[in-house]
Order: sequence, then C-alpha cells, then structure tokens
Amino acid sequence: MKGAFVIFMVAVVLPFVLGLPRFLNGRATNRNGMLLSPANIENHKLPPDQWFTQQLDHFNDANVRTWKQRFFINDTFYQPGGPVFLMIGGEGTANPIWMVEGAWIEYAREMNAFCLMLEHRYYGKSHPTEDISAQNLQFLSSEQALADLAHFRTVIGREMGLENNPWISFGGSYPGSLSAWFRLKYPHLVTGAVASSAPVEAQLDFPEYLEVVRDSLATSQVGSQCNDAISVATKDIERLMLHMTGWQALSKVFNLCSPLKGSDMLDVANFYQTVAGNFMGIVQYNKDNRAFEGPAPNITIDTLCNIMTNSSVGSELERYAAVNELVNKGECIDVSYSKMVSQMKNTSWNSEAANGLRQWTYQTCTEFGFYQTSDSANQPFGSHFPLSFSIKLCEDVYGVKFGKEENQAGVNSTNTNYGGREIQATKIVFPNGSIDPWHALGITGSTEMYTAIYINGTAHCANMYPSSPDDPIQLTNARLQIRDLVQKWISTNKD
Repeated sequence: MKGAFVIFMVAVVLPFVLGLPRFLNGRATNRNGMLLSPANIENHKLPPDQWFTQQLDHFNDANVRTWKQRFFINDTFYQPGGPVFLMIGGEGTANPIWMVEGAWIEYAREMNAFCLMLEHRYYGKSHPTEDISAQNLQFLSSEQALADLAHFRTVIGREMGLENNPWISFGGSYPGSLSAWFRLKYPHLVTGAVASSAPVEAQLDFPEYLEVVRDSLATSQVGSQCNDAISVATKDIERLMLHMTGWQALSKVFNLCSPLKGSDMLDVANFYQTVAGNFMGIVQYNKDNRAFEGPAPNITIDTLCNIMTNSSVGSELERYAAVNELVNKGECIDVSYSKMVSQMKNTSWNSEAANGLRQWTYQTCTEFGFYQTSDSANQPFGSHFPLSFSIKLCEDVYGVKFGKEENQAGVNSTNTNYGGREIQATKIVFPNGSIDPWHALGITGSTEMYTAIYINGTAHCANMYPSSPDDPIQLTNARLQIRDLVQKWISTNKD
C-alpha cells in the first residue's frame, strides 16, 4: 500500500540493502510509511512518544500477555466538547509530523479537535513480541489492529474525559481500509470515518494494478507513446533473455549488482518486476506534494514518459534503463531472488526487512493478496512476474503452509469479514484518485450509506497532504467535501 499507508506511506532515506526490493506489493521500501518531507520536520516541535498497554491477543482470554503500543497526542486545538480525531497508523513507522501537518490538521484547527495517532502493531517501534518469526506474526492481522483501536479508544476516552465526544477516524491506503472497517465493526466507538485510497476488496491476483499504471502513464504529456516505448523495451529485453550475451548486456545497461542469470527463472521474474516497479512506484505517488526520493526534486509520470519518448537518450531499451538509473539514484539494483528471500527471512527487529517489508508481505500472504502481477495482457511490462511468483515468495519466506490455497482462503475470509466493496456501514467517505492504481480495489461510487469521492488526476492519498497552489480544483473541492462531511457527522452526533 506500506502501504500504506500504507498502505499505507516518506521522504526518509533508508540505506539500500542488497537483496531487498525497492517496491513490493505496493510498498516502497525507501518510503517510511505515510510521511511528509523531512524539511517540514525542522519547522515544528513534534509531540513525544507515548505508550499504551495493549493485549497481545484480543480474541483469546487465556492469553494474558501485554505489550506497549506507541501513540502521539496533539491537544493544541482542543476545546471542551470538541471532536476527537484518530489517525490510524499502517504498514510503516508512525511519524509524528502527521500530528502537525496534513489536511486533517486543518480540519482539527477549524473544528477544535483533540488529535491522536496510534501506531500499528508490529510496525515502527510498536513491538508486541521478541521477534517477527512466522510464529509470532500470527498476532499481526487487521482484526487484531482494529481491536487495538477499540481498546485504545475506550481506555483513552475514559482516562482523558473524551468518552462521550464524537470520534472520527482517519487513514490512507491500508489504514484507510482500517478506518472504514473500524466504523463497520465498532460503530458505537467511532462516529464517522475518512478512508482515503482504501483497497477494501481483498484480491489474490491484482493484475488491474498494472492496467491502471498503463492508463495513468497515458495521461502524460506524450500520451500513449509512453506505453508504446515501454512495450518495445520489454520486447527487446525478452530477446536478450534468450542467450548469455544478452544476460551480460542487460546486467550492464541496468547496472545490476551481480550478473543476471537468465537461466534462473526466479531471478528473471524478479528482474522484470523490479524494473516495472520503477514505474509502479512513481505512478502510485505521482505529484503527492512531496519529493520522491531521487536526484530530481520531483520525479513524476511526465518525468518518466519524457525519458521514454526521448530518442536522444538512445533506443527504447536504453531509455528504460535511464529511468531505472534515475529512480534508483544511480545505485546498482539487486535482482537475486535468493538474496531477497534470505533478507526477508531475517526475524530480528534489527533487520532491514523489519522496516515493514517482512510484516506487510506477511499480511498480503495471510489476508489480502494484492499481488501486482503481470497476468494481464493489457499492459506494456510483459508477462514474466505472474501470480505463481508472488505465491512462491510467501512459501519461501514464511513456509509451505503459506501457499496458494491458504492465500486464497485468507482473502476469502477478509472479504467475508468486512464485506469488500459491499461494505455495509454508514458515515464513511472514500476518496480515491484516478491515477492511483489502488482505486481498482476501492469504492468509487456513492450509495445511500456512504460517500465516494473520485478525484481526477490525483494519485495515492492525495487528499491527505497539505494543500498546494498547484493542486487541481478537483482535489481542492474533495478536501472541502470531506471537511463538510466530518462537520456534519460531528453536528449530528451532538444532537
């Protein structure tokens, strides 16, 4: 989503570790959750870490183990009787910059709200268990996260005298889904929910992701020529994959950390997914009012497509490689499948994979699927990272019991539990952007029960970020509509 928020979420530079993918299952590993630019941190005094005692297993009374969950408070806007705004953390570290910036803070200032943010279990500093072994990750699930929210809301509400105030939940990407599901499962605890870019429909194979990437690239200044050039480059790669000389050429032009073994189909699949991921990540976060981590201040769809259609750069293959160099800041890329598995199998909290990649991948393997495969012919990136590649990663990292049948059972259970796109809950708003590939699993049409806002020209969670003079009018209007809905829910709750 990680990511999203992931979910769910960013401009903190993490050291690159050989073997770890930079973009997997919708989560960019150089994005530390749903964060704002570090430059903004210098302009604010951020609230300190606070800790809340949680149960390890909310659904087994015989398990009395507890742990400390991190949260943040901003009460500077609050006036007695005002609402309580709860920002839900997701598949990355909860960053306190959200406590002082973002659209929800503007709403809080206007509505005199008390603001809280709760970090998701198993992410950031919220460590429920001594490590992140598969045995311990059994306590990582959306249901446990929702129960954390319910217990937190109940106890904090009572202890801080906010029990009877109207509570509004906020979240983007995976936390956006949690926000909607919190309202669905605990309507007596939360008055309304803002569920930004929320993929509420679990789906094992998610080839539509690349189809939306294709459509989004076609909105660039050069239109469909961008996809045409990618398609040509992909065909060139396929031809080079047929012989050892081609493997050597690809290793050089794409600056691989080690020579490509074209005879190893897992490395080949990882290569295709990695170079496609350069486009997937940029499209997902296109023009999100932050600098994508790269040598240019803002790498956008137009940036990539202008390269892909610039013949002075070289052939289509050379342009594809130029995009790779730009997005990865000139660093080599590692497409060794065995190294990736080895890194992701590390169960220590001190491992690089513990920044959220191991945990989020576990959730995709047990609850959501969301595998952004090449199984659709209606996209320009080839057909070389199919569903079977994602399933094998689950099995190799967590064990054979995480196979396709078990994956599908988890997806089915999630949709049965929450209703998928047929969710039956009121007082929820679902903002989605047309550029964002995740909208394909979200709610884009309103009903009598809830409101959907489909924002043309915007990407993942765009409505959550601070406003900019460059914002399209649809985005500005969406933020105002969300504000009006939240105000309405608060007023109705007080009647």
